[in-house]
Amino acid sequence: MKKKLTALLLCAAMVVSLTACGTGPSAGTDTEKIKKKGKLIVGITDFAPMDYKDAGGEWIGFDADLAKLVAADLGVKVEFVEIDWDNKILELDNGSIDCVWNGMTLTDEVAQAMEVTDPYCNNAQVVVVKSDKAGDYSDTDSLKDLSFAVEAGSAGEEVAVENGFNVTALTSQADTLMEVESGTSDACIIDLLMAGAMIGENTSYSDLTHTVELNSEKYVVGCRKDSDLAAFINSEFNKFKEDGTLEKTAVTYGVQDALCF
Repeated sequence: MKKKLTALLLCAAMVVSLTACGTGPSAGTDTEKIKKKGKLIVGITDFAPMDYKDAGGEWIGFDADLAKLVAADLGVKVEFVEIDWDNKILELDNGSIDCVWNGMTLTDEVAQAMEVTDPYCNNAQVVVVKSDKAGDYSDTDSLKDLSFAVEAGSAGEEVAVENGFNVTALTSQADTLMEVESGTSDACIIDLLMAGAMIGENTSYSDLTHTVELNSEKYVVGCRKDSDLAAFINSEFNKFKEDGTLEKTAVTYGVQDALCF
C-alpha cells in the first residue's frame, strides 16, 4: 500500500511539474514567444510587388515593408524566409515561421488551417500570354487548348484545375513567367498585382500581357491556428490606415487601388 501511495504521489508531482514548465503549444501566446526570441519570422516567396529583393539584396515590397513595421512595434527584428509555397501550412505548423505574409489568397483551405487577418488587398487570378496572341484569348472557352504554367499550391493552380486546364506546376510565379517567355508553356496564371508589376512596358517581360481574369479574391496574412498574432496584425492595419502609413506604402508599390481599407 505504501509503495502504491508513493507511486501516485510521484505521478502527481510529475503532472504538476510539467504544467508549471508550460510544455506544449499552450505555453504562452505567439506574440510573447516572438518577443522572447527577438524576431518575427515571415514566410514569403519572391513575389513583386509584395515581397522581392532590391539591388542590395534586401527584402522590400508592400508586404515586406508592413511586416517590418509590425516587427518594430513588437520590439523585435524581422527575418524573411523563402518557403516552398506548397508547404506553407506545414511551415507554420512546425514552427519554422511565425506567419505567411506574401499576397496569400484567402481560400477555404487557408481559412481552415490558419488564423487569418482581415483581408487587406483585392486581387484576381489572370491569364498571361504573349502580347501578339492576346487577341485570340478573350474568354475561358478560348483557353481550353493552351498549356499553362502555374505555381504549385497557389490560387492560380486551384483555378486552373477548376477550369480543367492542362497545367504544369512550378516552384514560383516568377518561374511561370519564364515558361511563357521561353515558349515552353502557352500561358501562365498569376496574381493580378504581380502582373501589374512584372509584365508589360518597361519591365523584363515587355512582350507579355494579361487577358482573362479568372476570379476575384482577397489577400490575408496567415498565422498558426488560434494564434494571437493575427489579431495584433489587424490592430496594426487599423493603426496604419489611420496614420496614413498604409496608403503611403501602397502608393510606393503601386497597389493603392487594390486596398480593402
